[in-house]
Amino acid sequence: MQVLQEFYVNVTRKITSPLPKNVARMVTSSYAIWCVETTPAEISSAFGIEDESRIGFWDALIVASAVKCGASRILSEDLNAGQTIAGIRIENPFAE
Repeated sequence: MQVLQEFYVNVTRKITSPLPKNVARMVTSSYAIWCVETTPAEISSAFGIEDESRIGFWDALIVASAVKCGASRILSEDLNAGQTIAGIRIENPFAE
């Protein structure tokens, strides 16, 4: 959910040519199937990931949610591309 929220705000407000809200909402809705409920178990897992990987809590919570979903990779421009965190490979979609 956090990633979709950030995506929506960025593509409707923070880029040079913002998407119309209705388009951004359709894109966001199409990815909503990947969302999982955040429970105390994911929060606890994120605490461990935060400490072990030395990343911020919110990024650690994204990783914990990806682990819960069985994801093999996260696309991120913020985390270190090529790094593996909690078994999840980090890739930068903007790297050449």
